[in-house]
Amino acid sequence: MLRYLCLIAILSLPTVVTAAPEGVVRVIDGDTIEIAGQRVRLHAIDAPESDQTCEDTSGSIWDCGAWVTREARALFEGKLAKCTERDVDRYGRIVATCRIDGIDMGATLVTSGLAFAYRRYGLEYDLAEKGAAVAGRGLHATEIQSPAAFRAAARESQQTVHSRDAQSHKTIRVPETQDDGWTIERLFSWLPASLNPGCKIKGNVSRASGARIYHVPGQAYYAETRIATEYGERWFCTEADARSAGWRKARK
Repeated sequence: MLRYLCLIAILSLPTVVTAAPEGVVRVIDGDTIEIAGQRVRLHAIDAPESDQTCEDTSGSIWDCGAWVTREARALFEGKLAKCTERDVDRYGRIVATCRIDGIDMGATLVTSGLAFAYRRYGLEYDLAEKGAAVAGRGLHATEIQSPAAFRAAARESQQTVHSRDAQSHKTIRVPETQDDGWTIERLFSWLPASLNPGCKIKGNVSRASGARIYHVPGQAYYAETRIATEYGERWFCTEADARSAGWRKARK
């Protein structure tokens, strides 16, 4: 009987919520900060990765992830925060709700359109995101892939990169295709331009929408376009080859 009463007493105790570090904020990115040497992931929000890009209404690509990080630093860097721990994620980071001068950092970011409500982990910021979307604030005024989808796509793309040989050249797996018409020329179009100088058309994949766009020499964004094979980007030898692979020509 005594053991039964003790068990009831233990189960009736309120859940203890421990305090995460308190102190000066150093911003890592849009949803991660560091306090007293410890990484803190803000609870129930998701911001673009630092290398994530978006596409504006004219089809131009811009570095929205880096922009969000800069905005978060302008808001929080060097200020004193008090956090309440909610969990620890698989990377060992504390997951917490943090406040500066009593104002919820997560709510500030979502309301400003700098981050999204991460409903998988909580609905605290659901209404804040809907308000920002209606007003077209921040990221809601651009075309953006959800940060979670961006990370998943990056992980999937990285699986196609095998290794680097002694000359530091990437070994790339040619993606599966239903088209049996692969030619030596098409296979070589996956190689970097330094190894295949005859193929100068750049096949770019929009990080925001996943759109496949190719650029030919002389177009406005050709020089600044970089090919990242880990994201499925590639070189083409002819425009016909690019179109048959599912790419469209850049508008400018």
